[in-house]
Amino acid sequence: MRPALLVVGHGTKSDRGCAEFGDLVGVVAGLAPHADVEGGFLELAPPPIQDAVRRLVEAGHRTVDVVPLVLVAAGHSKGDIPAALERERGRHPGLVFRYGRPLGPHPLLLAELEERLEAVVPREQWADTAVVLVGRGATDPDANAEVAKTARLLQEGRAVGTVETAFISLAQPSVPAGLERARRLGFSRVVVLPYFLFAGVLPDRITAQAQAWAGEHPDVDVRVAGLIGPGERLARLVVERWSEIAGGDLRMNCDTCAYRVLLPGFEDKQGAPQTPHDHPDDPAHPHGHGHGHGHAHGAAH
Repeated sequence: MRPALLVVGHGTKSDRGCAEFGDLVGVVAGLAPHADVEGGFLELAPPPIQDAVRRLVEAGHRTVDVVPLVLVAAGHSKGDIPAALERERGRHPGLVFRYGRPLGPHPLLLAELEERLEAVVPREQWADTAVVLVGRGATDPDANAEVAKTARLLQEGRAVGTVETAFISLAQPSVPAGLERARRLGFSRVVVLPYFLFAGVLPDRITAQAQAWAGEHPDVDVRVAGLIGPGERLARLVVERWSEIAGGDLRMNCDTCAYRVLLPGFEDKQGAPQTPHDHPDDPAHPHGHGHGHGHAHGAAH
């Protein structure tokens, strides 16, 4: 039997972002011609996880490997996607899922970020440039810490003036605050570098906030870099995460996971039950096709 891989994305209301996800799944399939590769979204856009799983089951698969297409380990990868997979096990008794770990931080991602930076500022000017790496932001401190770790890894060995961390939602500092910090550190050239895979509402918001701040500070040269995008490096990373599943070498870090340990200010998360998101294209959705769900930050993607 050919192996089966399910790539799970969050979902977005951006047509371009959905198309980029589809492109990435296609590149992954090209790197794994020996396997059946499907992609599905957790919420907001078709195809839902349910449809992808059904296609693999109809092809005869009873074991499906799953790679979450997320950059950091936050609520989506820790709870939402596993809960959605548990729902699929109820629909397909006997089906086994083997679940991989999030993508970052990873040298392949850092190479993509480095390329995006060089596209807007020549390397010889990096020493006089501040970078504001903007993550999505989460209510999970572990996830936010991973973005800060990525910022430090990006700075090491690349002779960049500084790499500051900011978030576009749910966490501080904000994009304007990150820009202001860079200005106060004495930099007159700042690159806003989104730590996002594909197009969507939040990357658009990053650009809008950066441009608004730049309009109020004409003495600072603010440039916005591109997104990571559905290239071969990202596809290779997905395949690498998949190979970890088959090899049994996941090395998941749970030492600072708010769902497993008590963290100050997040005590209510420890042991909290996880339930799947409602997808508008899933018949299990209680409100029928096309109705949004109550997840507090879902519409922001």
